[in-house]
Amino acid sequence: MCSSDLAPSAPVAVIDIGSNSIKALVARRGADGGLEEVDSRAIDARIGAGISRERPQLSEEGMTRGLDAVRQLAAGCAARGASQLIIVATSAVRDAGNGADFRERVRAATGVDLRILTGDEEAALIGRGLLSDPALRERTDFTVCDLGGGSLECVAFDGRRVRAEVSLPLGCVRLTERFIPDPSAPVPPDALAAVSTHVRAALGTSVFTFHPPAAPELVGTGGTISTARRIIGRREGLRSEASNPVLSLATLRGLLVEVSALPLARRGEIPGLAVARADVFPAALATVIAVLEYAGAGAFRHSMRNLRHGLASEALAILTR
Repeated sequence: MCSSDLAPSAPVAVIDIGSNSIKALVARRGADGGLEEVDSRAIDARIGAGISRERPQLSEEGMTRGLDAVRQLAAGCAARGASQLIIVATSAVRDAGNGADFRERVRAATGVDLRILTGDEEAALIGRGLLSDPALRERTDFTVCDLGGGSLECVAFDGRRVRAEVSLPLGCVRLTERFIPDPSAPVPPDALAAVSTHVRAALGTSVFTFHPPAAPELVGTGGTISTARRIIGRREGLRSEASNPVLSLATLRGLLVEVSALPLARRGEIPGLAVARADVFPAALATVIAVLEYAGAGAFRHSMRNLRHGLASEALAILTR
């Protein structure tokens, strides 16, 4: 039987509890053998507030918002016919002293055991998700960078095989809390410089090397790159899917100059920038710009595939054995 004769599989669902947003994906194995997205949704819950503290704890308000979002997304996944539901959590929950308590609340609310991913697991699954992207099918040597609210994951591919991976505590919520004195005000240049210096130092200490070394090609995923692409696309009258997936260093620098000069209330008026993300967006842009500069790369190529796609691909591979 050739791959084109395969019958689509029953869908599986993944809920990813991140520091800034909680996202759901329903996906199935398509007739061509590739991963086919059925539905994708996200709710901004910001459960990772306070993540930069020496001993971070999930607040009662954050856990309540998170559980409400998980219940809502789980109901949507069931309505789409998902045969299996996987729920995972990343930096905010794994770093919190009361992460185990939140895990128990998720199980009580959904009947599903929450899987708290290690940084290495998160990086590997992001890499697996990116390999499912049809737009990257012809690319063999590249580095994937995924910036979330709590952490930054980088995965280097050589011949489409993982050569190196790292997870660093450089998420936009974490760095905003640490370096931005007043997120409601215009962000001073010295605060953005502090973010950049911190990111470069963390990358240097990690000894992670981008690939290919001479002229690294960086693929970006996560909310920051998605938001930047959506903003630029709106200005060109295009939906994200139809806009240019390549975001140059110059474009990102110009966007940072623009948004950092605005108070939070004005930032939230920018078409394509969600109000719930506007406070952390300047630090997030400063972070991805620092990554490009450190790597010696000129642009990010945006991919809409991510951790959830890696988890769905893993689950479907097990189901279809």
